[in-house]
Amino acid sequence: MLKVGVLGAGHLGKIHLRLLNESDKFELIGFYDPDANNGKAVEEEFGYTYFDNIDALIEAVEVVDIVTPTLSHYECAKKAMEQHRHVFIEKPITNTLEEANELLALEKKFKVKGQVGHVERFNPAFMAVKSSIKAPMFIESHRLAEFNPRGTDVPVVLDLMIHDIDAILSVVDAEVKQINASGVSVISNSPDIANARIEFENGCVANLTASRISLKNMRKSRFFQRDAYISVDFLEKKVEVVKMKDAPESPGEFDMVLQNAEGDKKQIYFENPEIAPNNAIKDELETFADAIRNDTTPVVTLQQGSNALRVALGVIQSFEKN
Repeated sequence: MLKVGVLGAGHLGKIHLRLLNESDKFELIGFYDPDANNGKAVEEEFGYTYFDNIDALIEAVEVVDIVTPTLSHYECAKKAMEQHRHVFIEKPITNTLEEANELLALEKKFKVKGQVGHVERFNPAFMAVKSSIKAPMFIESHRLAEFNPRGTDVPVVLDLMIHDIDAILSVVDAEVKQINASGVSVISNSPDIANARIEFENGCVANLTASRISLKNMRKSRFFQRDAYISVDFLEKKVEVVKMKDAPESPGEFDMVLQNAEGDKKQIYFENPEIAPNNAIKDELETFADAIRNDTTPVVTLQQGSNALRVALGVIQSFEKN
């Protein structure tokens, strides 16, 4: 078992503490929180060991799980990596690209592993169809949430849209060519609603919408590619896969066949991939343990987290231009 410590005992930090404590791949040593009152309260309620000194916790563990506000990700990760500790960092990886690049350099220098908490990669619906998403040419994504003051210290792009940015980058094998976006601040000082059009060098276009002041929650992405349409409902954990193939010469009575203007006939058929229930946060943490133990590449590397941040910041910069 890997000795692990958690930095940050807020809402998400408590979830990480519980899951790490339950895991048979980690030994939870304890946690640190800069708010001593909160730290002692969490210790008293749940029994996890509270460290009132961040350096003491880092020294006592092999893996540091960083679940602090984004502004402190860099300093926490840097401190841990310089002590040769592996780091799991909640998304977004850092506040700036410069910070992300420095962490990439530290990862290489101290020969440690890092993973970024882009949890939607472990969503069972996305995992069920990811291998079927091949060369998509148009992607449409909606991530809408009811208002919650937690997370409004950053633009909705870094709070919500970055989930879809990372998922899209994981299936589009091309560099970003151009970004056009707009954002509107309604309640917060930073944009609460955003729309971005991301064009890739291979011709793929992704249209993303994110809102944190909606009346209902939605997390849905649709992938259009040659001969296939794939819909992923991240919230309901459901998928819809519609594919086409050349129609048989003698279609069956119930076969769905379409004919285009040129006379080509295609048969439409549906696939129902199995969706295995899981706890996505626990899975992302435990696959990181596997990567450390087996010396393999983490599912979401620091480089991939940096790539998602780069695109997200490009969306924000487009706000300012427009």
